Amino acid sequence: MTDTTSSPDFPALDERHLVLPDAALLEPRSVPDHAPRILLLYGSLRERSYSRLLTEEAARLLERMGAETRIFDPRDLPLPDSVSPDHPKVQELRALSTWSEGQVWCSPERHGNITGVFKSQIDWLPLEMGGIRPTQGRTLAVMQVSGGSQSFNAVNSLRVLGRWMRMVTIPNQSSVAKAHQEFDEAGRMKPSAYYDRVVDVMEELMKFTLLVRGRADYLVDRYSERRQQAEARRHAMEDSLADIRSR
Repeated sequence: MTDTTSSPDFPALDERHLVLPDAALLEPRSVPDHAPRILLLYGSLRERSYSRLLTEEAARLLERMGAETRIFDPRDLPLPDSVSPDHPKVQELRALSTWSEGQVWCSPERHGNITGVFKSQIDWLPLEMGGIRPTQGRTLAVMQVSGGSQSFNAVNSLRVLGRWMRMVTIPNQSSVAKAHQEFDEAGRMKPSAYYDRVVDVMEELMKFTLLVRGRADYLVDRYSERRQQAEARRHAMEDSLADIRSR
């Protein structure tokens, strides 16, 4: 019997699950009428945390640009796997991520990488939970603060994490060197090229979020997953028929 699921030119390709990209399908089924929803995460528990101050500055800018923002407080969030996912702080984090359409991640650079405080937040976010993917298809902006000279180690790590969590990470980013010099006593960021870059990054995040939301489901729809889902349905049907015959 001839196999009609593939072609001679593409013997490994299952044509039944190939959906050719179509510009018409990029039109959202419905245009969201609410403000873009942005979740902001930071990675330090210090009383005067510069990653928190930078995150708060970003939130102010996003709200000025028309977004609705939520900042997650990582205090009292347990270490990953040390408690049940039913813990209130874990549930709060997961609910906020699911609520969001875009996110801002900001970590201090510590020993050349992001902090454990920040990584723990991401480690509590599963790729999938009950058919819901709390990060996939969300936009993402990454920022870092440093105590010394400018570095990009933390933002580079955040980009790796964003890709792993299947997020749409925008091209621009912010890295604030000698962060202790960039904020006044009230915790507000001083005018500088660093501040201008934060404005640029938030502006870009808003544009990408407006572009992606309403289209995320189509953008992240994958051939491999369509094949896997079809195979799972086939096995479930076979098992069901076998169960009926055995009665």
